[in-house]
Amino acid sequence: MDLKYTGAAPTDAERQAVDALLGPPPSGWEGAAARSDEDLRWARGGAAAAKDRRDQLLPALHAVNDRVGWISEGALDYICRRLTVAPAEAYGVATFYAMFSVRPRPAKVLHVCTDLVCAARGSAALCADLSDDFAPAGTAAQGVVWQESPCLGLCERAPAALLIQAGEQPEAARPAPPARPAFEDRGSGGGSPGLEPAAGATPHHTAVIAPATTEALAAAARSPASAPAEPAAESAVPQAGHPDLVLLKRIGTTDPASLDDYRANGGYAALRRAFALGPAGVIREVLDAGLVGRGGAAFPTGRKWEATARQPDTPHYLVCNADESEPGTFKDRVLMEGDPYALVEAMTVAGYATGARQGFVYLRGEYPRAYERLSHALDCARTRGLLGPDILGQGYAFDIEIRRGAGAYICGEETAIFNSIEGQRGEPRSKPPFPVEKGLFGKPTAVNNVETLVNVLPILEHGAAAYAATGTGSSTGTKLFCVSGQVARPGIHELPFGASLRELLELAGPPRDLRAVLLGGAAGGFVRPDELDIPLTFEGTRAAGTTLGSGVVLVLDGSVDLPRVLLRISEFFRDESCGQCVPCRVGTVRQEEALRRIKDRTGAAAADDIALMREVGRAMRDASICGLGQTAWNAVESAIDRLGVYK
Repeated sequence: MDLKYTGAAPTDAERQAVDALLGPPPSGWEGAAARSDEDLRWARGGAAAAKDRRDQLLPALHAVNDRVGWISEGALDYICRRLTVAPAEAYGVATFYAMFSVRPRPAKVLHVCTDLVCAARGSAALCADLSDDFAPAGTAAQGVVWQESPCLGLCERAPAALLIQAGEQPEAARPAPPARPAFEDRGSGGGSPGLEPAAGATPHHTAVIAPATTEALAAAARSPASAPAEPAAESAVPQAGHPDLVLLKRIGTTDPASLDDYRANGGYAALRRAFALGPAGVIREVLDAGLVGRGGAAFPTGRKWEATARQPDTPHYLVCNADESEPGTFKDRVLMEGDPYALVEAMTVAGYATGARQGFVYLRGEYPRAYERLSHALDCARTRGLLGPDILGQGYAFDIEIRRGAGAYICGEETAIFNSIEGQRGEPRSKPPFPVEKGLFGKPTAVNNVETLVNVLPILEHGAAAYAATGTGSSTGTKLFCVSGQVARPGIHELPFGASLRELLELAGPPRDLRAVLLGGAAGGFVRPDELDIPLTFEGTRAAGTTLGSGVVLVLDGSVDLPRVLLRISEFFRDESCGQCVPCRVGTVRQEEALRRIKDRTGAAAADDIALMREVGRAMRDASICGLGQTAWNAVESAIDRLGVYK
């Protein structure tokens, strides 16, 4: 069965937004105002056209949402005609993402973070003030609607909020039409540069308000353009300028907008060495360096690249997972905002090693400044011959395209990213086959996050042996830690693997009455104040019964209500479960229900529900399709067993 939008028509603004992305409709079958005599004799496209254009569904939904603020039936129907997508499938995609709305709402939407870090820094009081002084969450007032949001990745400045005002985008800020380079053999989309905003038209605008106060939010809601400018990326790096930094060495010392400044500070030396070594030589260096993934799974990066490069099926793809949605994580945002060319160079090296000619950055929709900085960096790299059909005259063709997410934690899972880019609901796929065999568009694909990729640059610049000399035998190099909560110096701290949790907290300035530290975010585990000598390595945290995860270090003092923190974690997993598999879909709900029942109980009164949660937690861990369900019980379990919550 399919949806039918009988009589629904797009507004001029919605039509212009879609056409600016896809180009004018080529025929009446694809949305033109009228069908010509030729259209009536010949219907082009069909299933083949639908398959080739389906990956433009998410960008098209973004185009309408950015322009109007919500996605109407008429707009959705027009997108479906342009892309030959069934309305029911497009509706399923549009309703999957938290940043989209298929119901009317004001052009200005204020997202107020209520997740773990912001909750620990007073977001509950902020939301209460907004409800009392402005309007309840979800209720439009004065041309604005505000809503509670999961983590916005602004944890060093918590509590945080993001204001998005829909409107016309200036020419320079519009996404490029999906014209694929000549060396990409997936087909090509049309393009139209679109129009400049009409005189007096409302411009599209985003504003980050962090740390947020009721007064600052009210002022930004009245006039988004008057919101204070975001601080420079180095404000999130307490160690900025320190000579021992490796991954963060350019943040605060190099202009992130200047390609010349990047090259003057060592940029593109790694790519030149990669060309000297050849693809196999690059992979050998990465293997010898012992680099493992920094997203939490710690899979050897060289083995992943080697497996991708060996696949006979072509083309190969490279995907950078920049959708860091784990509560408390913001390291990739800081890297992209403060050193965007490093990611462009690292992806070019990775594409060369794996035989990929097209790369995608899957970027969090909540990261507007990272999007602007990366877009500018890509444009400059293309202009200077560092991306395109013949990079540095070496005969290697590679380009990168940014695809924005739209608010879905599950899309941090590698196969869910593939579905999202392809225009499907962002649900994980069953494995095998693994991405190195059949990934994006069914082709061999290497997926790495931002931190993992930028680690490749020092490996090639200084050699595998020098890189492996830092850290430990199983965890080589340095690690970025996202320190937040009740500390004096929140932000990104870079330390060699093997440093202790105590050393990290001394850098950040711990509270006097330390209650607990959450390692790894909502999917991680708690440790006690007497466990601060845990070595910060993948093997060290594993031996201690916790996890390093993506590098989240949330510090909580005695003022924090731990049962409320656990309840927020359970709410997060319930909201973010894609619902595809029963253990996760049902288990996350049952976990939240049990925590609500016992939030004010202890001892025998809580025993039955704790036993129930243990049973549900084991089922989720053993039977869920992906890591979301498999880790949804971790933090709650560690709080019960290590911290003695509810005793």
